[in-house]
Amino acid sequence: MPQRQNKSVPRSFIFLFSCLVLVGCARHQTNDWQGYVEGEYVYVATSQAGRLDHLSVARGQHIAVGAPLFSLESANEIAAQQQAQNQLKTAQAQLADIQSGRRPQELAVTRAQLTQAQIAFDRAKIQLKQFEALYPAGGISKLQLDDARAAAKTTAAQVEELQSQLTVAQLANRSEQIRAQQAQVAAAQSVLAQANWRLAQKNVNATRAGLVFDTLYREGEWVNAGTPVVRMLPPEGVKIRFFVPESILGQLKVNQAITLHCDGCASDLSAHISYISTNAEFTPPIIYSNETRAKLVYMIEAKPNLVDAPKLHVGQPLSVKLS
Repeated sequence: MPQRQNKSVPRSFIFLFSCLVLVGCARHQTNDWQGYVEGEYVYVATSQAGRLDHLSVARGQHIAVGAPLFSLESANEIAAQQQAQNQLKTAQAQLADIQSGRRPQELAVTRAQLTQAQIAFDRAKIQLKQFEALYPAGGISKLQLDDARAAAKTTAAQVEELQSQLTVAQLANRSEQIRAQQAQVAAAQSVLAQANWRLAQKNVNATRAGLVFDTLYREGEWVNAGTPVVRMLPPEGVKIRFFVPESILGQLKVNQAITLHCDGCASDLSAHISYISTNAEFTPPIIYSNETRAKLVYMIEAKPNLVDAPKLHVGQPLSVKLS
């Protein structure tokens, strides 16, 4: 029988196969990237200017919602508030006086004047009756009779006038006057509200919990209106930034879960992708081709769980991988 010949694989084929394996390995994409922690800060300021009297927090301090941050000198605002309060009290007192009519003492004076006028009218009527009886007999002149008649009419008019005054005094004032004074009260209330708001602006509290990342003024320094005094980093302001190659971009989507690993962390942390950049980063001015596409990277941002955010520090390096 003829002997079988041993067919050896050519060395050139082995070399070519090895190169293909290496190329395939080079094109294998890992789902593990390097990233770092960034912060979106909240700059706390006030609309009022003044001297910084008290700084209630320090750098690195974690505070809760409503915790006092700082206060500015407020002597001028306190004085304005007191003035507005006094103006409101005056306007309210005037409104109550208009609505209640005349005071009892004034009504008593009018009643006394009415009594006197009634007595004078009664006397004038008696005298007129006597003169009318005497005139036909020639006991008085025509002029005396006319004077008696005029006196009776005058006293009657005085009685009628005082009766009308007493009736009007017992009524509330006109609705137009009441509405005008009510408008004065409303204006005084608005002035007081503005004074209260300006005074409240001098004492600033935290509107959200978080880390006091930095304080920008010292006690005793002048702070301009709108100038930040405290820089805070709330838990929702902590984010992770990392970059992925163009070839892996299609596998990622917003709200996708990822896992974070950091040195010194007791365990891995969970996060979710919050933003995928639409523009390539660190791209040189080259013509895109199959060979150069691998140089494209895209920025990805992710948000950790709020309970894990305080464990991370701005600038801290992380390892990121898909969950």
